[in-house]
Amino acid sequence: MTNQIVMDRSGDSRHYFNADNAPELARAEQRFYELTNNGFTAAVRTGPGQISQIKSFDPTAKETVFFPRLVGG
Repeated sequence: MTNQIVMDRSGDSRHYFNADNAPELARAEQRFYELTNNGFTAAVRTGPGQISQIKSFDPTAKETVFFPRLVGG
């Protein structure tokens, strides 16, 4: 199972999908672009304690984390 984790003010939500299931994969890709188009930053784990920002959907990533844009004053 592949996992998308969306961080927000209330904590996080997790969306699991099977990359071999076309409808689930399409929903995950749609979620990726909806979130990134709305200002979220997407990142994948590249190693222990390491992440890398991604700009396009990667169906092979085991875990993608979405961070909201920080707002400050």
